Amino acid sequence: MAFLLELTLYLLPTSRFARLARKVGADMIEFQNVTKRFPDGSFAVKDFSLVVPSRKVTVFVGSSGAGKTTLLRMINRMVNPTSGKVLIDGEDVAELDPVALRRKIGYVLQATGLLPHRRIIDNVSSVPRLNGVPKKKAREDALTLLDTVGLDRSLADRYPDQLSGGQQQRVGVARALASDPNIMLMDEPFGAVDPIVRLELQEEINRLQRELHKTMVFVTHNIDEAFAIADQVVILKSGGEIAQVGTPEEILSKPVDDFVSTFIGADKGKRTLHLKQGEDGVTVIVDDEGRPAGILGDAE
Repeated sequence: MAFLLELTLYLLPTSRFARLARKVGADMIEFQNVTKRFPDGSFAVKDFSLVVPSRKVTVFVGSSGAGKTTLLRMINRMVNPTSGKVLIDGEDVAELDPVALRRKIGYVLQATGLLPHRRIIDNVSSVPRLNGVPKKKAREDALTLLDTVGLDRSLADRYPDQLSGGQQQRVGVARALASDPNIMLMDEPFGAVDPIVRLELQEEINRLQRELHKTMVFVTHNIDEAFAIADQVVILKSGGEIAQVGTPEEILSKPVDDFVSTFIGADKGKRTLHLKQGEDGVTVIVDDEGRPAGILGDAE
């Protein structure tokens, strides 16, 4: 039931929505010396600083305990730092109404967070309705969003448990887009679906980003997923320590230390690829141990 509690925090009334609508604009995010300390003295994140560029996809990747989700939830104030600041377009989010802030930021959870007793169309239109959009308009927009995320409109009157896991995740993305946010937060959204659906959803995110150009912060344990969707990859060690920041190409070509090399699989030859001519004339791409990784296609 944790996801229902989290979603409820989005649904509380607020009188300061108009202020936030004026405030949250272009969408550059900056962490300034952010620390989250627990009462027992341990740290989830310690002295973390980073700029998340506008209209790009930044992926936090690391093992459990690296502070990925803690950092993501600081952006929408689901978690407040012990010290330091999180800025959106230069303004400290601590000075903004948390509920209004959340309604202007798309948020996709691993468990989708869909309300099980409401139809798909009502799940997608819930935040616009809370923001004062008339019911008819909100539902029309919800149908358009189902188109946007690749779902058939015939699913609109179904309930979440009548959809597959992949379909539910697409609904979660549609709901996150419903208020047309500049910022999208995605907390391991594809971790609970099978590998084939996961690849399809990654491709869908890339397509949506090409069309919509959101500022997206994405959390994952999976380095291949990070490389597949990120403009900026942030590899984290325990406690939110940054091991390396860069594009997928930069990290693959120049891992800064043994930790990063091991994390991305470079130390085992996973990232060093070679060409091998197959018997049927097809050029196969293989890793250092001869395992096939793909085939060489014709350049466009």
